Amino acid sequence: MSGTIRKNIQIGQHVSVILKKDQRSGELTEGFVKRILTNSPKHHHGIKVMLEDGQVGRVKEIHDEEL
Repeated sequence: MSGTIRKNIQIGQHVSVILKKDQRSGELTEGFVKRILTNSPKHHHGIKVMLEDGQVGRVKEIHDEEL
């Protein structure tokens, strides 16, 4: 499932995001979605979310597709 489409992402979902500080290295950070910050239905770099620990990044991978 694509992290570039807003309807694929739900609160509480386990995802990997790329943080702003890690864009050059490509390092991914795992966590659970607390809030969805992107309002548009799609974003080509990934939907921006806030993780439960407060970090903000764009979704690159969705781990638990079956909810």
